[in-house]
Amino acid sequence: MKKLIGGIVLLSASSMAMATAPGGPDCGWGNMIFDGQSGIGPHFLASITNGTSGNATFGMTSGTNGCSVDGSLSYGGESMISSIMDEFSSDVARGHGEALNAVAVMMGVEATDRSAFSKVTHENFTTIFPHANVTAKEVITALNDVMKSDARLAKYSA
Repeated sequence: MKKLIGGIVLLSASSMAMATAPGGPDCGWGNMIFDGQSGIGPHFLASITNGTSGNATFGMTSGTNGCSVDGSLSYGGESMISSIMDEFSSDVARGHGEALNAVAVMMGVEATDRSAFSKVTHENFTTIFPHANVTAKEVITALNDVMKSDARLAKYSA
């Protein structure tokens, strides 16, 4: 189960990182070749062009190909939490578990603070999960609010 959750975290993180365009939104020959096009086909081909030729990596290190590393990468985490919502809510209710740990890792909580993360989320279960049909976006918002109100976890909240 740990491998499955770890795989989901890595897959979500890598797919979201690609969605936020490492190197900037105009980075790489793929973006140049398929400039102005939309849809899955052009995006897929642009991604393959950038990935197989390594020109985006070269562009980020050399500052060419429309690439820049000035911006910040972001990850909202909604997809990952959506995919493990049931297990995550169960772990928060118990105060421990793999899904809870995976979300802590996703939110950048250091290993030394993960027990505090587990305790605080457990104590605020009804705030984080106010009703049965709560969405991942609502959970993330509530989780960030709970973390902001805790002195030890505030540094990890968005």
